[in-house]
Amino acid sequence: MSVSLTDWEKKAKEAQKANKQFLQKMQTRKGKGAEKHLPELHDEAFAQIDCLQCAGCCKTISPRFKTPDIKRISKHLGLRESVFIETYLRLDEDGDYVVKRSPCPFLGPDNYCGIYDVRPGDCHNYPYTDSYDFFKRPNTTLLNSTICPAVYYVLERLKSIIK
Repeated sequence: MSVSLTDWEKKAKEAQKANKQFLQKMQTRKGKGAEKHLPELHDEAFAQIDCLQCAGCCKTISPRFKTPDIKRISKHLGLRESVFIETYLRLDEDGDYVVKRSPCPFLGPDNYCGIYDVRPGDCHNYPYTDSYDFFKRPNTTLLNSTICPAVYYVLERLKSIIK
């Protein structure tokens, strides 16, 4: 089955209920063997999707900035950690450091990341389409399906494979 990425945002919103049910089913069945398909589907999705054409993640959500991320990025920017935090970050409702506002302050007008080589771990791993985290956090995956075309693509392909 081929997945059309034309109007994927609209289709992702329309598929929210079905996707939520599918992800809940996958979580209760510990992936039901679906995780073995993720690396292949991840590669398939990114063979068609250029993140630089989208940057939806950087424009709408924030990664968590963990202590090693803060240390690494502060050093890269030549800032004291406290100055980096004060300038760019805030604590969210879960007690995690996130960017103060969207889009990410490190996103350039060309959709390139200004700190790509030292980006936070969450950015490096996003959109989690190649790991069991895809099923482990169904609410996050559901949200990501409306932000990232790769997540939408992988979900649609999985639903056609796993009955």
